[in-house]
Amino acid sequence: MEALDIARWQFGIVTVYHFLMVPLTIGLGTLVALLQTRWHKSGNEAYLRMTKFWGKVFLINFIMGVATGIVQEFQFGMAWSEYSRFVGDVFGAPLAMEALLAFFVESTFLGLWIFGWKKLPAKIHLACIWIAVCGSIVSAYFILVANSWMQHPVGVEMLDGRPVMVDAWAVFTNNTALVAFFHTITGAMAVAGGFLLGISWYQLWRRRKDGIDTVDATGRVIVGESATIPGRDKLDHSVWIKSLRIGAVVAMIAFAGSAISGDLSGKLMFEQQPMKMAAAEAACHDGTSFSILSLGDVGAKDCSDVVAVMEVPGLLSFLAHNDFDTNIKGVNTLVPEYQEKYGTHYPDEAKYGDLANTEINYVPIMPVTYWGFRMMIGFGGIAALAAAVALWVTRKGTVPQATWLMRLAIFGILAPFGANAAGWIFTEMGRQPFVVAPNPAMSGVDQVFMFTASAVSRGVSMGEMVFSLVALGTVYAVLLVVEVKLLTKYIRGGVVSAMPELDQTKKKHDDEHGPGAEGGDDVLAFAY
Repeated sequence: MEALDIARWQFGIVTVYHFLMVPLTIGLGTLVALLQTRWHKSGNEAYLRMTKFWGKVFLINFIMGVATGIVQEFQFGMAWSEYSRFVGDVFGAPLAMEALLAFFVESTFLGLWIFGWKKLPAKIHLACIWIAVCGSIVSAYFILVANSWMQHPVGVEMLDGRPVMVDAWAVFTNNTALVAFFHTITGAMAVAGGFLLGISWYQLWRRRKDGIDTVDATGRVIVGESATIPGRDKLDHSVWIKSLRIGAVVAMIAFAGSAISGDLSGKLMFEQQPMKMAAAEAACHDGTSFSILSLGDVGAKDCSDVVAVMEVPGLLSFLAHNDFDTNIKGVNTLVPEYQEKYGTHYPDEAKYGDLANTEINYVPIMPVTYWGFRMMIGFGGIAALAAAVALWVTRKGTVPQATWLMRLAIFGILAPFGANAAGWIFTEMGRQPFVVAPNPAMSGVDQVFMFTASAVSRGVSMGEMVFSLVALGTVYAVLLVVEVKLLTKYIRGGVVSAMPELDQTKKKHDDEHGPGAEGGDDVLAFAY
C-alpha cells in the first residue's frame, strides 16, 4: 500500500462520514422551516412542538456537520496539494461562495433563530430559519458545481498545463451540476422523511407500550394522556402522528424525484463517462441488456470471466438513450479507446511515484460500481416502500404494539442514508483512475483531465499519511459516538427534551431550587 492509497482511504472515510450529516441537515432543516411556517399561520401548538423537537435534533446534526466538514477543506492542502494546484483556478470561485454562505449566512441566521425565540418578531424569526436553510441549500449547490466540474470539465482553457476558467457561466450552469443538485436535494428530503417516520413510529409505540394510547374494537386509536410521564398529553400524540405521516409523504415524493433525477444523471454519465456506466452494469461486451445480476471475476481487466445471470433486454439502451435498440459500448470496447486517447502507461514523471511507467487500468473497481449502483436504487426503493406501508398501517391513528415492527422502523432510518452514501461512493469510485475525468462531450477541450495518481501531495510521506488517517479516524469515531448519544438522549426524551417547560415536575423543582439546579433545565434549553 502506498501514500496514494492511504490518502484515498482517508478522503473517502472523512467524506462519507461528513456526508451522513449533509442530507439530514438540508432535508430536516427544510422540514423544520415548513413546520414553523405552518405553526405561524395556524397557531396550532402541535406544530410549535414539532418545530422545537425536530429543530433541536437538526441543531445537533448541524453542529456535527460543521465540525466534520472543516476537515474537507484542509485535506486539499494536506494530502492533495497537486490536485489543488491543478483545479485551483476553477475551484476558487465556487468554494469561496460556499464558504461565504456556509459560515456567514447559515451561521448568522441560524444563530438568530436559536436565540431569537420570544425576542424577535414572529415573522422575522421565521425568516431567519428560512434564510439559514436556503443558505445551506445554495451552499450545497456550489459544492456540487465544484464536484461536477471534476465529472464534466467545462468553461476552461488549458494554459501552461493547468485549466483556467474562461466562462464562469458555463461552470456554474454545468448540466452535470444542475442534475446532481436536483438528485442531491431529493435524496436529502428522502433522508429527512425517513428520519421523521422512524422516530415518530418509536414515540407512538412508546405511547402504546406505556398504556397511554389504546385502540377500540375496530383498531382505531383512543388517545389518552399520562399523569406521571411528562409531556405525554393528547397533543403529544398529534405531534407524532402528524410527523410520521408528513415524513412518509415526503419520503415517497422524494424517492420519485430521485428516480427522475437519477435517470437524467445516468443519461449524462453514459455520454460523459461511458466507462463508469459500463462498469456499473458489468457490461463487458456491447449490447442493449441491463444486468440484474452478474457473477464472475469482475476485477479482471478484460471482463472475460463475467457472466450475466439475469438480464432485461433493451433496458440498458433505454437508460442511456430512451430507446430499446441502441447498442451500448461495453468495457472491452471502451478500454482500447481510452488507451488510444490517454495512453497505456502512466508517464515517466516523478509525480506518479512508483506508478510511473506502469500500465493504466481504466476499469474502475467493478464490484464497487456494480453493487454501489444497485444499493443506491435498492435502499431508496425500500425506503419509499416502507413509507407507503407506514401510511397504510397508521391510517387509524397509531402504530401496532409489536416490538419487532418498531425496531424495523428505526432500522429503516438507515435505508435512505445508505442510498445516499452508496450513490456518492459509486459516483466518485466510478471516475477512477481519474480525479478529473476527461469528457468527449467537452465542447472541444478534451485534454482537461488528471490522473488520481498524480494528484496526491508529493512531500507527504507514507508515515505522515498513516498518522493523519489514524488521527482523523479516531476523532471521527469519537464524534460519531457523541452524536449518537446526543441524538438518542433527546429522541428518547420526546418533546419535553426540547420544551422543558412541559415538565411540570421539573418546573416545580426549579421554583424551589432555582433554574439550572440539579434536575433543572438542560444545557441547551437556552436555545428555546
